[in-house]
Amino acid sequence: MEASQTLSNEATKWVGYAKILAVLTVVYNVVESGVSMYFGASDETIALFGFGLDSAVEVMSGVGVLHMLFRTDYAAAPESSRDQFERRALSITGYAFYILAVGMIASAVLMLISGHKPETTVVGIVVAALSIATMWLLMTLKLKAGGIIGSQALIADAHCTRMCMYLSYSLLASSLLYELFHTGLFEVAGVLIIGYFSWKEGRSALRKAAGAQSCCCS
Repeated sequence: MEASQTLSNEATKWVGYAKILAVLTVVYNVVESGVSMYFGASDETIALFGFGLDSAVEVMSGVGVLHMLFRTDYAAAPESSRDQFERRALSITGYAFYILAVGMIASAVLMLISGHKPETTVVGIVVAALSIATMWLLMTLKLKAGGIIGSQALIADAHCTRMCMYLSYSLLASSLLYELFHTGLFEVAGVLIIGYFSWKEGRSALRKAAGAQSCCCS
């Protein structure tokens, strides 16, 4: 009986941690989005600006997860199916990712035609490095919390966080290579990769809105 009570206390503690992680994810994405779009515009780097737009769209997805965590009483019952607010949030997120993907591909084509080059990609390097470290920590803690409290929504969100980390790696690579060689093709490659990941994230969000069990890495 004592062991069962200890497990219950641990699960209750991690429900609180899960909510904190969800809040931190939303707050971080808001800040990252603002910083990335501001410096992306001022430094004329489309990859960083697109990365910021991606983070902005992720905010809506994060709000949906946050809503589910706060409305679910894990001590009384497991997670139920997504409610109307969560499905609507996922639908908006999915279509926004699709629009972003199309915008990134169009921007890459225009960059190739015009020969546009960023002024600098130093901020992109800093933002990407910080994002990789933050996303790895959030992903690890979300997976642990989701396993302990039995939250499939949080585990799926952790996989989406992993996808964000991969996106940060692509931004880091394209920004670093451009800063070293000042070749516009590296910036174009970064923009196309962001478009590719945005399309995958959009498809995943719409599948989840329709009731399919999928994560951003599918």
